[in-house]
Amino acid sequence: MRKPLIAGNWKLHHSIDEAQTLVHELCEKLADVRNSDILLAPSFTSIPAVAQICASSHIKVGGQNCYPEPQGAFTGEVSALQLKDAGCEFAILGHSERRQIFKEDDTFINAKVHAVLEQGMLAILCVGETLEQRENDELFEVINNQIQLGLHNVNAEQMENVAIAYEPIWAIGTGKTASSDDAAEVHAYIRGLLHGVYSAQVAQNIRIIYGGSVKPDNISSLMAQADIDGALVGGASLKAADFAAIANFPRPLHMASANP
Repeated sequence: MRKPLIAGNWKLHHSIDEAQTLVHELCEKLADVRNSDILLAPSFTSIPAVAQICASSHIKVGGQNCYPEPQGAFTGEVSALQLKDAGCEFAILGHSERRQIFKEDDTFINAKVHAVLEQGMLAILCVGETLEQRENDELFEVINNQIQLGLHNVNAEQMENVAIAYEPIWAIGTGKTASSDDAAEVHAYIRGLLHGVYSAQVAQNIRIIYGGSVKPDNISSLMAQADIDGALVGGASLKAADFAAIANFPRPLHMASANP
């Protein structure tokens, strides 16, 4: 049974002091949440401070991005090796904001996936379509390409350290959320795609999470879907009460026996 994964992406928010205050609150509020993996992705400058606080908890800390090369003349970049050294256990890769604002393509994102996996960290690969692509019936073509290219040359054994985040771009930071049925349809498609590319075992074991204006009032309907294994939370992760409410979602029957 897949263990739910709830990840908070703080994006470009919080000073180090603010990040420490928030993570202290979260450690207290989430101390008893053991039936889900809880992940936090602060901005780069706050990672060491947050990781130090989380070291005595079950909360894992990661990066919002990384550069594919371990070192070199790449001004302004941060490598997977440096993330791990700072206390990270995962990295978010191919987020829609990286694709849309910074024009990252699937080949570049694939190189990042390999860099993160080489460091033994969890790679969270983000995929998702624009509103125009959805309205033009290109949804599944887009998802297929992003999965196939983003996981190029990633073998079945490495897939144990991969999670997929489906985040429809039109729902990121807009307040709009794909209906639970719409999200479930795409999650089921991704699982079926991975079955064809890898195996039934890989497809059943991988966690596919939803991102896109996740809030306390919609997490239950999303998590009730059999193929939705968690959430990548943006704005709501910046408020301890909201993120704790999301992490404490009522567990549906199909998750009742997930490993604690």
